Amino acid sequence: MLTQEIIRRKRDGQTLDRKMLDLVMGGIADGSIGDAQIGAFAMAVYLNGMNRDEAVALTESIRDSGQVMRWDDLAFDGPVLDKHSTGGVGDLVSLVLGPWVAACGGHVPMVSGRGLGHTGGTLDKLESIPGYDVTPPDAVFRRLVKEVGVAIIGQTGSLAPADKRLYGVRDVTATVESIPLIVASILGKKLACGLETLVMDVKVGSGAFMPTPEASRELAEAIVAIGCGAGTRTCVLLTDMNQPLADCAGNSLEVFEALRLLGGHGKESRLYQVTRSLAQEMLIQSGLASDAGDADKRLDRALDSGEALERFSRMVQGLGGPGDLAERAGHYLPTAPVTLDLEADRTGFLRAIDTRALGLGVVELGGGRRNAGDAIDHRVGLSHIAPLGQHLEPGQPLLRIHAADRADADAVSQRLRHAFDLGDAPVEPPPLVHATLRQEDLS
Repeated sequence: MLTQEIIRRKRDGQTLDRKMLDLVMGGIADGSIGDAQIGAFAMAVYLNGMNRDEAVALTESIRDSGQVMRWDDLAFDGPVLDKHSTGGVGDLVSLVLGPWVAACGGHVPMVSGRGLGHTGGTLDKLESIPGYDVTPPDAVFRRLVKEVGVAIIGQTGSLAPADKRLYGVRDVTATVESIPLIVASILGKKLACGLETLVMDVKVGSGAFMPTPEASRELAEAIVAIGCGAGTRTCVLLTDMNQPLADCAGNSLEVFEALRLLGGHGKESRLYQVTRSLAQEMLIQSGLASDAGDADKRLDRALDSGEALERFSRMVQGLGGPGDLAERAGHYLPTAPVTLDLEADRTGFLRAIDTRALGLGVVELGGGRRNAGDAIDHRVGLSHIAPLGQHLEPGQPLLRIHAADRADADAVSQRLRHAFDLGDAPVEPPPLVHATLRQEDLS
């Protein structure tokens, strides 16, 4: 069937079957379909949507457009599972969750991304570590997933190649905001990793990818239905992003925080609680734990024994980083030469934070990219970010800015002052986990 006839069918509101979608995704992957037809296909899907069967078929076609990892030959003694997030500010969950779940018996082949817009990227954080290789040979990746239980790397060109071209065209044709295309992009890459279980973290709030709570819920329901429809046990936690998840944001700062949590500290933090909730769901869904109580016991044992931190250290060393990072983090991780506290100028309760503005502040400091080829300054970022509900007096810090020079710190300080809203009445912070969606929860 000609590509233009498949596009015509979708343009006219008809459904596409797996064979048609395989033809289109295969042509996108091998270059035989040009950008004009990719744009027309994306716009047809954007305008007419897809039913559930179509969306599952699209996801599977993207997954199968390149290499699909197989793990059978390695004879794992535990399940293959992973977690993915729609992205946020101060969201370093992956750095803690991967080794923590590995220490509980899972095998986590985590293929992660770089920062996008106001959200931080797991790979950018890991590249704060001297020598850490995010693009290792396949044999090294596979060995670490077997022996250590976790390896966090970047997407290779052979994984879901159709998605890379399709996403690039969507970005310039105003077709990004399409649930079937978003879900197929997320899941096509993840399911190409040969997962048995996937737990998704979909953010809700001022720093979330989706603009409203309703849109986040719609995305979450689609992810569960399509992921399960494509043969991978999938569930979603809707978690709060009305404030940064950690009290810091910035690449090196977040690695410091990950090491602190893996070392058993900070159990009262929002970051710890959300990470634990995701880890608990991963253990239950994959069969590593029989119920919530069993999962809690396994997670406590893995963290308190030091096993989770050891897994992180072995992963870092296996991917070219220093073997003693956990013991000498201050020696290896870069720190900014200038710090500046942004102080409250009135008495009040912190009732709202423009979380997206804080993420963009990190980008402005050099901790993210304005353009695709920009270099990252791993030293810069924000720390000591005040939480929602805190009572502040004049002169108390709203946050601390870590900058390359004083001019950058002053400029960002002026912009970020407007990101904090103080009021006279006490406020109750929003819940950390808004909902958990599993296949059985869908109508």
